[in-house]
Amino acid sequence: MNIKKQNVYVSLYILIPLINAGISLIGIIITYQCFHFFQDITSLHFVYIATIITILSVSASLAIVRLFLKPLVKFVDKTQNLPIIVQAKPEDKKKHISDISQINEIFENVTNVLSNVEAKELFPEMVGSSTAMRNIFTQIIKVAATDSTVLICGESGTGKELIATSIHRHSFRKDKPLIKINCVAIPEGLLESELFGHEKGAFTGAIEQKKGKFEIADGGTIFLDEIGDMPLNTQAKLLRVLQEKEFERVGGNKPIKVDIRIIAATNKNLPEMIKKAKFREDLYFRLNVFPVTLPPLRDRREDIIPMANYFLKSFGKPIRLSNSVLQRIIGYSWPGNVRELKNVMEHASILSEDGVIETKHLPPALIGKDFDMTPYGKDDTPLDDKLNLMEKEIIIEALRKTGGIQVKAASLLGINQRSLWHRIKRLQIDVNSIKNLH
Repeated sequence: MNIKKQNVYVSLYILIPLINAGISLIGIIITYQCFHFFQDITSLHFVYIATIITILSVSASLAIVRLFLKPLVKFVDKTQNLPIIVQAKPEDKKKHISDISQINEIFENVTNVLSNVEAKELFPEMVGSSTAMRNIFTQIIKVAATDSTVLICGESGTGKELIATSIHRHSFRKDKPLIKINCVAIPEGLLESELFGHEKGAFTGAIEQKKGKFEIADGGTIFLDEIGDMPLNTQAKLLRVLQEKEFERVGGNKPIKVDIRIIAATNKNLPEMIKKAKFREDLYFRLNVFPVTLPPLRDRREDIIPMANYFLKSFGKPIRLSNSVLQRIIGYSWPGNVRELKNVMEHASILSEDGVIETKHLPPALIGKDFDMTPYGKDDTPLDDKLNLMEKEIIIEALRKTGGIQVKAASLLGINQRSLWHRIKRLQIDVNSIKNLH
């Protein structure tokens, strides 16, 4: 027979004075014991002294509560009624909640809201409020203020160029040029000339002197996309630019000094390429001063719907997603990431006729037989229930991997322990049963 523990909650208005009074009494007793060795003092006098000190202590505590805690509680009461703050479900409101727990929860929600507002203000061109993206925003702000070389890694379509642009816009070089080079889009024979320029007569067709991108970017930032596709001989010259801040034009012998910041990006595994002698190890370490790894879209599914709506809005006509489409785009793995999502939304918006995107408007990859939504309920299951099932499955899997240890599971999920605890309660996950499996 399981006996549920009944929690007893005490108001902070009572708890703080009691704690303060108790501390005062302990101090009085210790003082009395010490004072007793030096002079006589009657028990009655001690009682008088203890009573006066206790009354003063409680009065001081009440004054502190009135001055500091009361405004805080008012703030909590007003804040939790704001629509922007996440509210508890109606059934949760019937449960008792301690003052400290309530205050912590409100402040956590306020922090999340302010964090989202800050992200929208600082990065209006990027949509994403997931923990993973907020970590990326924090990294951008920190590294933008420096002159360090940045290496952005991530799958194709995750938005590496957008991150590079944001770093430049928040740097002290923002008023200087940002030159972008796609290393795979330029033929190998022309890449060196494109980067470093060439002298007149350096090769057939070089009828005049030409400045390269590094020279044009002097004082600013140069973004080297798909750095993993740069030829080895060009890598050696790039290494010299990073080390010496100088280069020579093709066909020239005069060193040209430049003051530039380099941001590189790749969707390839550079350490593996180094093992295969396809990428210079010394260049990798020069580029990888501050690595930024962009998560694929499937690892931040909470950003999918806001991004889809953002793209639809940018197309210039009123249109919305049906519930069936919402389910599809959340469950899809998005191998092409953000780029694929944008293309799908544009494709579907063109086919839509009544302002609503239905499943039939989606590409075959999202409506094919291989697309299975059954793990998250039947087709007529409400979207919120399916999302809860998805969230519950993800949390249970994290708890299984960590042996039911919530601290480790929270770290694995990228959320704080308190947030995980609330989710476990809301989704009614039996942590003990998971622990028993280990």
